[in-house]
Amino acid sequence: MAVTVHETAIVDAGAQIGDGTRIWHWVHVCGDARIGEGCSLGQNVFVGNDVVIGNNVKIQNNVSVYDAVRLEDDVFCGPSMVFTNVYNPRSAVNRKAEYRPTIVKRGATLGANCTIVCGTTIGEYAFVGAGAVVNRDVPPYALMAGVPARRIGWMCATGTRLQGTGIVTSEAGITYEITDTSCRRL
Repeated sequence: MAVTVHETAIVDAGAQIGDGTRIWHWVHVCGDARIGEGCSLGQNVFVGNDVVIGNNVKIQNNVSVYDAVRLEDDVFCGPSMVFTNVYNPRSAVNRKAEYRPTIVKRGATLGANCTIVCGTTIGEYAFVGAGAVVNRDVPPYALMAGVPARRIGWMCATGTRLQGTGIVTSEAGITYEITDTSCRRL
């Protein structure tokens, strides 16, 4: 399946883009970026040089994926969500050597207008609510909300909220073990 690039998009020479990926209006992909198969980059998305995007990643409109960000397979980035890459930026101070890696694990969802502060890892299938500000690592399957983001529950890999503790089976028939501080698929 061919890569689709809208006529208004800019894909710099050297960018690696997987089969079936769609790049829409006014997107800019820098030359050292690596993008997997079956991805969708919505209108006005920017992808930096030192960025790796897995397969089947959906990035909605107005998202900038800056250097040092890694998105694993099946990640969803909601409209206008924000990644940072320097913890304490100043216009007059060059801090490119201080970029902190951000990793978003497989299947995670980042809600509209949320902010992911650099240096954090978002666990697999975690769900960051719209407008949340994440400033520390997020465990797998966690449901995060607020400023700063706090865990308010747990989510199934299919995107439904899990209820209870102990051994829990989701509406999708997937079984999890839930404690006060963790959730894992059995």
